[in-house]
Amino acid sequence: MSVAANTAASPLAPEWLQVPADLNALHRPMWAGSVDRNDAGVLTVGGVDVQELKAQFGTPLFVMDESDFRARARAFKDSFDAAFADICGGVDVYYAGKSFLCTAVVKWVEEEGLRLDTASGGELAVAARAGIAGERVALHGNNKSDAEINRALDMKLGRIVVDSLAELVRVGAIAQARGEQAKVMLRLTPGVHAHTHEFIATAHEDQKFGLSMAADTTDVTGVSAAEEAVAAASVHPGIELLGLHCHIGSQIFEPDGFALAAEKLLRFLAAMQEKYSIIMPELDLGGGYGIAYTPVDTPRPAADIATAMAAVVRSTCAELGIDSPRISIEPGRAIVGSTTFTLYEVGTLKTVRVDAPAVSGDGDADNNVTYPRRYVSVDGGMSDNARPVLYDADYSAILASRTSAAAPQLSRVVGKHCESGDIVVRDVYLPEDVAAGDLLAVPGTGAYCWALSSNYNYLARPGVVAVRDGSARLIVRGETEEDLLNRDMGA
Repeated sequence: MSVAANTAASPLAPEWLQVPADLNALHRPMWAGSVDRNDAGVLTVGGVDVQELKAQFGTPLFVMDESDFRARARAFKDSFDAAFADICGGVDVYYAGKSFLCTAVVKWVEEEGLRLDTASGGELAVAARAGIAGERVALHGNNKSDAEINRALDMKLGRIVVDSLAELVRVGAIAQARGEQAKVMLRLTPGVHAHTHEFIATAHEDQKFGLSMAADTTDVTGVSAAEEAVAAASVHPGIELLGLHCHIGSQIFEPDGFALAAEKLLRFLAAMQEKYSIIMPELDLGGGYGIAYTPVDTPRPAADIATAMAAVVRSTCAELGIDSPRISIEPGRAIVGSTTFTLYEVGTLKTVRVDAPAVSGDGDADNNVTYPRRYVSVDGGMSDNARPVLYDADYSAILASRTSAAAPQLSRVVGKHCESGDIVVRDVYLPEDVAAGDLLAVPGTGAYCWALSSNYNYLARPGVVAVRDGSARLIVRGETEEDLLNRDMGA
């Protein structure tokens, strides 16, 4: 058996992964606007280098560019307002708080003219502490508790997105008992399939979310669950029916799916208007816009998405002879995802040999060749980024504490947990001379990383630092061992 030379191009790498021409360069779509390298080759964000951040806050650490967050939020608001100005006077942009939420972010969202979408009583509590007006907040969820519904009514939320007929009845009954009306939108499943991982494609029928628009062939009336909900909501004394909502999936790069969903919901809205003589003034087309996690990801600018969606809404309303409802959208990942990278310190390194078909010029006649794959262990892992193990999500990484002229080596960045699936970056080319004590930065971790973080193996969850104009401050404190032990009530 022969052993292949440590060449730059490894047959162990997936087809999409190219050897970078410069291992020190930043692939811009993956990074926040202020991320750069200083004269010493150290990665910087907002003028602050990562060595300083490590010294002050430790690692692992989520590092967020506040100005970049604000710029992305404004881009969605400005682009969609411009595209829909002649249709419905602009768009209400709800930041999807489930992607990442803390009181500082709520304040940024409000200051940039956005609204806030929440998905639990806990997220509502963050919103309340941040002081955002209840009328600018929405509540989602397929299984809202009575306490959450009451809290939404106490806060006078602008909308409660109802997910089922049973929930509609319960929300209406609670509001009626209080002598109030709940402002309700109905979440529908339009049958538009997002081209994403199965578990984050949320518009197909066989899943827990939403009211089906398909006719019920088991019922003599043939009425869909969506139509049944519209009919019930329109006459319920505890319900003010605002309109319809859908969400077709996540990490979507093409606008076609959003456009098709918009067309289907508008046709349904027009049919309900004609059949029940009701006007539903709002239509929420959800979120799910993709970002760049790797160099091959190609996210679209907010303006492109807005223009494509506006064209469909404009033409469909004209064809149906109806006024356009007020449109709203719910970007989360597309605003916060690329604003943040996770900073890790390298620990143990080891290289293993993996069998693979020989490449040209390598190996014996039987093509029985092994190639090196290096494992680079860092001081975090699946407790601060569960997405690779949950969704097979791909990420990238870069040497952050210095530059290197060493040759590229195919590497796998792994965490420190007692779990073989604890992989942070499955495949990435890093310099051969990466060593213990170096810092690595993994971009695109602003969405669903801190939010999904855990204390697996009793690791404390990292803090979140916001950097702006040369200054860094904690917006979420990292946990300590004392925090973990405080909940242990003893024998």
